Amino acid sequence: MAITLTDAAAERVKAFLDNRGKGLGLRVGIKTTGCSGLAYVLEFVDELSEGDETFEHKGVKVIVDAKSLVYIDGTELDFTKEGLNEGFKFNNPNQSGECGCGESFTV
Repeated sequence: MAITLTDAAAERVKAFLDNRGKGLGLRVGIKTTGCSGLAYVLEFVDELSEGDETFEHKGVKVIVDAKSLVYIDGTELDFTKEGLNEGFKFNNPNQSGECGCGESFTV
């Protein structure tokens, strides 16, 4: 499987990378935190690390470390705007629940 992006997410990531002026792509990962245990992490990648898996979708390279891939394989990254709020949304088929505030999830 892979990590995929909607058109809106791909355009937003491309704009961020263009404004930044450098970078190989976007790292999508997880960290242990919050009420439910896991939270998503997004950051730009300038150099690949050992064990990174790279996916390319809609002209954007998405980099995932092996530990995170187990939890987020098959995830679609979307970018949404709702009123004054905007941000990335994760459509993760492996997610079994999330905390009430939506900051963390379980698999």
